[in-house]
Amino acid sequence: MTRLRPLEPFRSSDPRRPLLLAGMLVALASCAQTAQTVQPAPAPAPAPAPSPTPSPSPTPGQEPATAIAAGLRAGPAVEALGLTPAAAEAALAAFRISCPSAVRRTDQSGLTRPEDWAPPCDAAAGWPTGDALRFFATHFETVEVGGGNAFATGYFEPEIAGSRTRRPGYETPVYAKPADLVEADLGQWSNDLSGRRIRGRVENGNLVLYHDRAAIEAGALSGRGLEIAWVADPVDFFFLQIQGSGRLALPDGGVMRIGYAGQNGREYVAIGRLLRERGLVQSPVTMQAITEWLRANREQGRAIMRENRSYIFFTELTGPGPLGSLGRPVTPRVTVAADPRFVPLGAPVVLSAMEAPVADGLWVAQDVGGAIRGANRFDTFWGAGAEAARIAGGMSARGRALVLLPRGTLARHDGPAAQR
Repeated sequence: MTRLRPLEPFRSSDPRRPLLLAGMLVALASCAQTAQTVQPAPAPAPAPAPSPTPSPSPTPGQEPATAIAAGLRAGPAVEALGLTPAAAEAALAAFRISCPSAVRRTDQSGLTRPEDWAPPCDAAAGWPTGDALRFFATHFETVEVGGGNAFATGYFEPEIAGSRTRRPGYETPVYAKPADLVEADLGQWSNDLSGRRIRGRVENGNLVLYHDRAAIEAGALSGRGLEIAWVADPVDFFFLQIQGSGRLALPDGGVMRIGYAGQNGREYVAIGRLLRERGLVQSPVTMQAITEWLRANREQGRAIMRENRSYIFFTELTGPGPLGSLGRPVTPRVTVAADPRFVPLGAPVVLSAMEAPVADGLWVAQDVGGAIRGANRFDTFWGAGAEAARIAGGMSARGRALVLLPRGTLARHDGPAAQR
């Protein structure tokens, strides 16, 4: 949405100018001069099937780049996981929503190919909902990625006070995605950069970093007609940006739903960590505790919020939603955001033995997030309303994770992953 938008649900990016190749700069500059809106670079052709040779272990201290590099181990049979019929039914409904995207998109993790998803997706279309447990047991096998030690947080769809037009009390703009924000897939220039994307803007023929949060809040985008709404509280809006979508409660009693449209390419910084490290908020650092501190320390709080240079742009949602990074509606208590380098988007995920037992169960990876990085890092979606805000705001739990893959997938990956 994300967050949820995820690319993003993609919520943040980390552009590094030394990676920019001369050919990319020329191409982007040319595009900026010839088109009003630059479209994202076309997706690369589907990758060939992974080699059956085992992936080398990452160098100590080096973060694995994909699920294959992180290491795989076959997990238990689905029927041995103790899933409930209700959880399986909800996950089957969400899985059906993801299927049109899963059978077409390239899997950054290297675990699956688009055609792997065709059999379970074809079967899901007509599968009896009341027999959902058998569906997952029939069509999926489990894999543990990178040791399986999971960490989960939560997100939700907030509702804050807003207005379609600027008026007294509503002074914080909600911006649409600017036309000069360009995006590039670095994998088109180098296989070593496959899966990495950057965002920026073209200035004098050079690709430069896009305006950060401080510059945008100071007016870098004002006067361009990008305002789609105005909100009453900048703190509320800051957290709505982190969630990636939300609802604006309008003065006339109506509701305007907004969803992720883009992100400025700057790195996401968790301000809760900053507050804890500086001794400003004591553990546990929940969303509620952060909000209280920001409201009690407005000027200092504004400065700390601006240390998160990431900024989210929105569009009005008029259909089903909120939307995840697959461009499909996400489902409360079923959708989970994951890092697509380690979990194929659309794949079911089992979380178990979590420190917050409410997170245990069967989820579907339908979203991504700028702060959701690495193997077994998840963000659970809880929907809208006070209870969703309470659960998501306090969610910080460790446990175990298994990824469900179409049957036969692991046979292509030699080594421990092919063994029970």
